[in-house]
Amino acid sequence: MVTQYSISQKSIIYLFLSLYMITISACSGEQKAAPEKTVAEVGVEVLQPQSIEVQQTLAGRSTAYLSSDVRPQVSGIIKQRLFNEGDYVKAGQPLYKLDDKLFVAAYESAKGDLQKAQAALISAQPKAQHYRNLLKIEAVSKQDVADAESSLKEYQAAVTSAQAALNTAKINLDYTVIRAPISGQIATSTYTPGALVTAEQTTALTTIQQLNPIYVDITLSSSELLSLKKQMDNGQLQAISKIPVDIILEDGSTYNQKGQLQFIGSSVDTGTGDVKLRALVPNANNLLLPGMYVKAKLPMAVNHQAVLVPQSAVTRNHKGDAVVKLVNAQNKVVEQVIETSGTQNNYWIVSKGIQSGDQLIIDGASQVSSGDSVKISAKQNQNTVAANTTTQTTTQNSDKE
Repeated sequence: MVTQYSISQKSIIYLFLSLYMITISACSGEQKAAPEKTVAEVGVEVLQPQSIEVQQTLAGRSTAYLSSDVRPQVSGIIKQRLFNEGDYVKAGQPLYKLDDKLFVAAYESAKGDLQKAQAALISAQPKAQHYRNLLKIEAVSKQDVADAESSLKEYQAAVTSAQAALNTAKINLDYTVIRAPISGQIATSTYTPGALVTAEQTTALTTIQQLNPIYVDITLSSSELLSLKKQMDNGQLQAISKIPVDIILEDGSTYNQKGQLQFIGSSVDTGTGDVKLRALVPNANNLLLPGMYVKAKLPMAVNHQAVLVPQSAVTRNHKGDAVVKLVNAQNKVVEQVIETSGTQNNYWIVSKGIQSGDQLIIDGASQVSSGDSVKISAKQNQNTVAANTTTQTTTQNSDKE
């Protein structure tokens, strides 16, 4: 009986081992029969060149179009202030009245001296003429005639000198009324009636500034300007003849009047390495005030061969470099590092790494990796940007003032 029980136990064990091996074989067969991996389908965009303006956003400050310090031309005591501080004044408008008593007296004295010289001249003229007539009949010597002529010229010179003295006295008398040299907004007065002022003093009585239009002085680094000029010389960029300027105010809003670039400086500031640019901006409502910090957006050139890629198609690698995924001629995915120079709406402006005609993956890029084979789906080119649209570079100069 013992022997029979052992044989039966072994049979059962063999039976279980056979069933286990059959199960393993069946599983292996199922794995081998699994379908092959499908090729991913991606949407691509064929990159095409665009015509865009290469624009700079630069920091700057507003400056008065005209500015004039008001100073006295003669010494005296202020009797009246004839303007309200902060008013708009016109050129030639009286601003201060000085005590003019001494100047009136000097003017009257000069007038009397002129009349005296004129009377002496009137007396000398007949005498000189009489001597000329006597010389014709040899009744007087030539020396007598020469003396008479000399006296006449001295009297004429005296009249001229007296007339000049009178003119000077008149000018000084007029200077007792201090007038506005230019039209514009007048500042506060640093002197009050009763104060003594002197000619050619260093302290101004007040200041007048013309604010419409107004200048905006901005700075561009010499390296950026050099790069722009080189690209223009190489034909990569085309210069713009009349450059409009958009002003961004301190609160981030855009000023409702466009300015125009007046000039680009011809020298570099040795302290900052910047070149000064100046724009002229309308300012009818005096919203822009001298010394105000602003930003200026201006197109420096036109790039007719710009390559734009959607920002959503750009990622970063572990080094922080901008990367896009392309489909090559063999329908394989290629990761390409790119360099950008600015933005256009929702697009990056690519300066290096890709070129016109490349197939950029814009749909399904997250599902594929470099080297994968892909299938390209029909996708309308979305990279259509109107020519000569405004671009915005990422570089912004800080205010150096």
